[in-house]
Amino acid sequence: MTTRLRAVLAAALATLIAVAVLGSAVDVLVARHLRQSLDSTLRARGIEVAQLAASTPALLTTPGALDSPIGTTLAMVQVVDRRGAVVARSVSLGGRVLPLTLARRAIGGRPGYATAEVGGTKLRVFTAPIAASGGGAAGGAVIVAATTDDVEDTIRAVHALTTFAAIAAALVGATAVWLLLGRALRPLERLDRAAAEIGRTGDSTRRLPDPDRRDEVGRLAATLNEMLATLERAREHERQFVADASHELRTPITALRGNVEHLARHGATPELVADLKADAERLARLAEDLLALSRETAAAAPLAEVDLGALARDAGADDVVAGPVVVRGDRDALARAIANLVENARSYGKGTVRVVTAAQDGSALVRVSDDGPGVPDGDRERVFERFHGQGSGLGLAIVRATAERHGGRAYVEGATFTIELPAVRKASEATGNLVDEEPEKGES
Repeated sequence: MTTRLRAVLAAALATLIAVAVLGSAVDVLVARHLRQSLDSTLRARGIEVAQLAASTPALLTTPGALDSPIGTTLAMVQVVDRRGAVVARSVSLGGRVLPLTLARRAIGGRPGYATAEVGGTKLRVFTAPIAASGGGAAGGAVIVAATTDDVEDTIRAVHALTTFAAIAAALVGATAVWLLLGRALRPLERLDRAAAEIGRTGDSTRRLPDPDRRDEVGRLAATLNEMLATLERAREHERQFVADASHELRTPITALRGNVEHLARHGATPELVADLKADAERLARLAEDLLALSRETAAAAPLAEVDLGALARDAGADDVVAGPVVVRGDRDALARAIANLVENARSYGKGTVRVVTAAQDGSALVRVSDDGPGVPDGDRERVFERFHGQGSGLGLAIVRATAERHGGRAYVEGATFTIELPAVRKASEATGNLVDEEPEKGES
């Protein structure tokens, strides 16, 4: 069952239930009102006849005196004396006689309502006592009855109207939801077809059609297109990485093959062995850097606490100012990143290599600098690219990848390379314990 059909059925069922509940409440209220109105009319007519019987009983036998309309029919009135004998009756009774058992309570002075069936007709009956203040029917009772057909017909009409309204409302609601969802889902259907085509062709350069809407569908299309763009960039980086790695591996492998062929022809010499060893070491470093970079770009964010000051002291720099700053990180990866910066400064810088660690505005900083001229402004970003520079060309790329995996960044200003990471807290040199970086109130 499709989402559209489920929504239509749910809307129809909800509408049907809501209207049915409302209609049932209306039925109850209308039925109660109609029955109360009939009872009120019967009571008023019964009291009126009882008063007439008590005051001027002679009028009871006047033709038509007891006949009065109730709804679309005439009221049926029967007057009995205290012994139950019929004193007067309305013309509307015809040949029917109202049961005298209904008058017994009224003769005893207690009025009341009852439901009876006379001649196959269902009647609502009210009995009223006659005050013993005159002759004739004094001390008897008045029985007033009316058919309930009008009330029942009206209630059935309300039932039918409620049922029709519920079904009509459900159909209207279902139709409205069907049309609205059809229009709302049409862009999703186009997105689905486009996404299926992209999945079939594997072409990450293609994009999903823009639904030209600013609702949830429009935001979904924009998000998916951003995801496709990210995947395209990742694939392009992967292709470039494979191409660069193949190029970088080709040189040492070619040299190694040449030296091996020379070894097979002329035998080993100290110079040849040294060349073979250098080629093997270069390949090992390149493979190690490739694996390290792959781990940094794919590994999860680390959670262990690491003191950057301790890592700086072990990096082998000429001058170390190691403020004890703690971050959450991968100790081995951070140690490698700092060592790469120190090695880069020794290989391409001049003079003294310095390492400084410090906390600043909630960040942990590791700065590695030398006395050289530094990196030109135009190359500040390029130096962190893969295979840029001499050696394996991956040292600074690993530094940036490590910093970004730890939620920070790596950048260069002149001859100073900086790793900036979120600081957790700083270590107290006096106690050797870890304390919160934010000072207590009153500290300066």
